[in-house]
Amino acid sequence: MKHRQRISRRSLMRSAAGAVAAAAVARGGVAADAPWRPTYILASALYGNFPLADILPEVAKTGAGSIDLWPKPHGTQREEIDTLGEEKVREMLAAAGVKLGGIACYTVGAFKLAGEFALAKRLGAEAPVLVTMAPGKGDAPGNELAAAIEEFLEKLRPSIAAAEESGGVIAIENHSRSLLQTPDGIRRFADAVTSDRVGVAFAPHHLPQDAHLIATLARDLGPRMKFVYAQQHGKGSKEKLPKEVELLQMPGRGPLDFGPLMRELAAQRFAGPVEIFMHPVPRGVPILETVPAITAEVNRAQAYLEALLGKAQ
Repeated sequence: MKHRQRISRRSLMRSAAGAVAAAAVARGGVAADAPWRPTYILASALYGNFPLADILPEVAKTGAGSIDLWPKPHGTQREEIDTLGEEKVREMLAAAGVKLGGIACYTVGAFKLAGEFALAKRLGAEAPVLVTMAPGKGDAPGNELAAAIEEFLEKLRPSIAAAEESGGVIAIENHSRSLLQTPDGIRRFADAVTSDRVGVAFAPHHLPQDAHLIATLARDLGPRMKFVYAQQHGKGSKEKLPKEVELLQMPGRGPLDFGPLMRELAAQRFAGPVEIFMHPVPRGVPILETVPAITAEVNRAQAYLEALLGKAQ
C-alpha cells in the first residue's frame, strides 16, 4: 500500500507540473499544443582537451541553448576558468553569445556545490544545473536503501541551500555504483526529495537498455527529472574499442530506440537540459579528431532525435 501511495503522489506532482507548464506556454503567446522541442545543452567533454576558444563557437552551430563545462578527467574546460580567470571567460562567453548552463561536478562531489553555484552565477548563469552523483551502493535491501537516501539528502542540505540562493538546480545522476543505480533507487530518491531544486540527471546508458522501461521511468519521475543525458550503453565505455563501436553510445547509432523516451519528454513538455553525450576511451580525449567532426556528430544525433519527434507530434 505504501508503494501505491508513492506512485499516486508522483502522479499528482506530474499532473500539476504539466498544468503549470501549459499555462506558462499559453501566457507566453505560444499555443500549449505547439510541437515540443528539446532544450539542448552542449557538453564540453565531447571535445576532450580542445580549448574553450575552439568550443564556444560550436554551441550555436549545434542549436544548443547553453554549454555544460566539464573538468578533468573528462574535459579541461572547467580548469580553464581557473587558468584564464573569470573575467576572461565571461568575455569569451559574451563574445560567442553563449550562456553557461551548467557544470559537471562529479569531482567536487554533491556536498561541496556552494562554490560552484557561486562561480556559475558570477559567470552569468541564470539557472545553472550542477550534475553530480550520490555515493553508496544502490543494491542494498529496500529499507537500508531508503535510509541511505534519507541520510544522503540530509547531508545535501548545504548544497540545496546554495541552489536555492543561486536559483540553480542539483541533478543527481542515476550512475552505476551509486544509490540511484537501479529503477527502484531512482524512484525512492524522487519520492524522498522535498526541494524542487533537487532532482535526477536521467541517464539511460546506466539503465537496462529497454526503451519502454526507460520511458516509463521518465514518466514516473515527472518534475523530479531535471536533466537528460541522450546517451545509450552501446558496447560500453570502459575499454578501448574501434571508433565506430565506441560511437554506438550516441543516439541513432546503437540499438536503443529513443522514440519512447522522446515521446514521454514531449508529453511532459520537459523544460530541462537535454545533453547528447558519450564517453571516449581514454577519458579526456575528443570523441573525434577535429572540432568540426565532433559538431557534425552532435548534429547527426540531434537530427535523429528530431526525426523521432516529427513522427510523434
